[in-house]
Amino acid sequence: SESRHPYPLMILQSAIERLLEEWAGELGVTVRRSHEVRAVRQDAGGVTVDLATGTGASTALRAGYLVGCDGGRSTVRKLAGINFPGTEATMTALIGDVELPGLPEDYVWVRRTPVGDYSAIAFEPGWHRVITSEFDRVAGRDEPVTFERLRQSLVRVAGTDFGMRNPRWVSRFNDAARQADRYRSGRVLLAGDAAHIHFPAGGQGLNMGVQDAVNLGWKLGSVVRGRAPESLLDSYHAERHPVAERVLHNTRAQSALVRPGPQTDALREVFSSLMVFDDVNRYLRHLLTGLDIRYPLDGEHPLTGRRVPDADLKSSEGIVGVHELLHAARPVLLDLHGGAGPAAAARGWADRVEVVEARSEDEVWPVPALGEIPAPAALLIRPDGHVAWAAGPDRVPDTAALTTALTTWCGPARQG
Repeated sequence: SESRHPYPLMILQSAIERLLEEWAGELGVTVRRSHEVRAVRQDAGGVTVDLATGTGASTALRAGYLVGCDGGRSTVRKLAGINFPGTEATMTALIGDVELPGLPEDYVWVRRTPVGDYSAIAFEPGWHRVITSEFDRVAGRDEPVTFERLRQSLVRVAGTDFGMRNPRWVSRFNDAARQADRYRSGRVLLAGDAAHIHFPAGGQGLNMGVQDAVNLGWKLGSVVRGRAPESLLDSYHAERHPVAERVLHNTRAQSALVRPGPQTDALREVFSSLMVFDDVNRYLRHLLTGLDIRYPLDGEHPLTGRRVPDADLKSSEGIVGVHELLHAARPVLLDLHGGAGPAAAARGWADRVEVVEARSEDEVWPVPALGEIPAPAALLIRPDGHVAWAAGPDRVPDTAALTTALTTWCGPARQG
């Protein structure tokens, strides 16, 4: 009841990248491949990025802001002088998409040995994703990543390579955990793995990187268009840094739980016994999906700072989900009780905020980590889906607090 999509969905990274690139193209974004950042210079008016192209030529780009989304070894982060403290790797894992003849196409196995663990997951006809993890073995940064090394690792861990062949690709990861000490340095910002790396447990890295982009994107757009002050960008670090810090904490715990040894075996057994409790499963589900994130925003309503539930609403256009109202990537003032107060308070932001009058189809809304709460009377929803202001059904909406929230997140009201 907490989501319209209560199931895991495994999509290849290559497919996600293709879909995102197609969408970026529809928005008029130019993707320049085979370009390498060589230098970054920023001043009061913008950022200049010196680039080397795939042909060896040099060029430069000028922009108002630069966002480094260039991975754990981020060149942008280093050139901006942003520190990346954390813990070193204690293990090495190899991953590859291969053919495993003789295994059923829907076959899935996960095994642990004294050396490490290994798994194979069927993801499309004829192909399995094989992962090996070797404890207490750390590969050198310059050590080649090849199919032969994946095969050798599988033999060391499992005692056989199971006849795997014809690799599509092979990669490597480890349990190093680091986080940028600041996500912004003037006009340079970081997102995704450039801002944080960790043991890839539970798919949290993808969730977190997308959440970074969604949190920063609308704020950066508002500042660039002159609709909000530059200080709005400081809220990006304030909101997202604690989220990544929490993920690094829980992935370090998960990395510890997969290690061999009698002490860890006992810890796993105790932890497994807790998994029979619904509350424990619910807590971990919210933790791993990030659905329980609450940004530190002003306001006493339990929805303030949280991702808005996708409740069904009845409007003049029929039944609509709350999340559908966010497709235009604009702030939404949602009035569910038909009072004139919230809409009147938002008139000065009519060029930036969409006011929607509707009725909730349900008297209570299910909220991750909270349970069911009474449907609110009114909400100000940011473009990233988080609630900036809320009024409960049992009190008159505080329009002064609404005006403050509108100014904070949408800039000053239009005069005249």
